Amino acid sequence: MKLKVTVNDVAYDINVEVEEPETPTLGAIVIGGSGASSAPTTASVSGTSANAVTAPLAGSVARVLVEEGQEIKAGEVLLVLEAMKMETEITAPKDGKVIQVLVSKGDPVQAGVGLIELG
Repeated sequence: MKLKVTVNDVAYDINVEVEEPETPTLGAIVIGGSGASSAPTTASVSGTSANAVTAPLAGSVARVLVEEGQEIKAGEVLLVLEAMKMETEITAPKDGKVIQVLVSKGDPVQAGVGLIELG
C-alpha cells in the first residue's frame, strides 16, 4: 500500500506492507460430555454433481414435491425439509428439468448432501 505523509510541510511517499492477522480457529466443541476423553469425529459427505440441489441443513425430508422428468422454474419449491419442528422449503436455483430425486419422504439428511439432480 502506498501512503503519502507530510512532515514539516515536506511530502513523503511511503510504501507500507499490511499483514492480515491470523484468525484463531476453534477446536472440537463437546456439549454434554460425560467427562471421558473422546476424539472428535468428522462427518463425510458424498460427492454431488454441480447440478445437484443440496441440503442447507441437517434434518429429515418432510415432503417431495417434484418427480423425475418434471420441468421446473427458478424459485419453485422442490421439497420441504424438517428440522427441530421447523420446515424449510428447498427451491430450484434455476429453470431446468428434474433428472433424479435422490431422497424420499422421511429420509434423514445431513447438510451438503444432494437432494435433487437438475438438468
